Amino acid sequence: MAGAADRVAAAIRAVPRQDFLPAAQRGYARRDAPLPIGHDQTNSQPTTVRQMLELLDARPGHHVLDVGSGSAWTTALLAHLVGSQGRVVGVERVPELVAFGADNLRAAGMPWATVALARPGTLGSPEGAPYDRVLVSAQATELPGELVAQLGDGGILVVPVAGRMLRVTRPAGGAEPVVEEHGWYRFVPLVVD
Repeated sequence: MAGAADRVAAAIRAVPRQDFLPAAQRGYARRDAPLPIGHDQTNSQPTTVRQMLELLDARPGHHVLDVGSGSAWTTALLAHLVGSQGRVVGVERVPELVAFGADNLRAAGMPWATVALARPGTLGSPEGAPYDRVLVSAQATELPGELVAQLGDGGILVVPVAGRMLRVTRPAGGAEPVVEEHGWYRFVPLVVD
């Protein structure tokens, strides 16, 4: 995935983390650690974000879902990766973070990316499906079938499940999804209100 690594590195250079942090945290933006953004949520560790985005392999023109968008840094990184011909939908369950993330995206000048409040009891955003890629920045206890169902043929889901990072590919023709494990990670829990 050398191509993906180069594209992700360019996105991280183009979309500064500090622009997506609360003012009190901006001085720590270069730390390779999760940083608090309020409401018991964090802006993920840059190394983890990089690894997840490389596994996701989002490309120009893709339609992408970002679950647990938080401050919208990952949403903006995805928007950079898919370009203005693509579309990124971020969903977040904390209203204050939806507003914060939307403000951050506006400031970044990426109108092809949006952040919306997650619908209670709904995981993801099924009304916008199918997606080429789905990124989840919160840990599930088991593989969320609802998100696999929102993938289009050949779509890829990257999600931490019970401490393991999973890359799930949905083959064309209704075949069973292909699940690969890619190391151990810690995240805030994935919650569906």
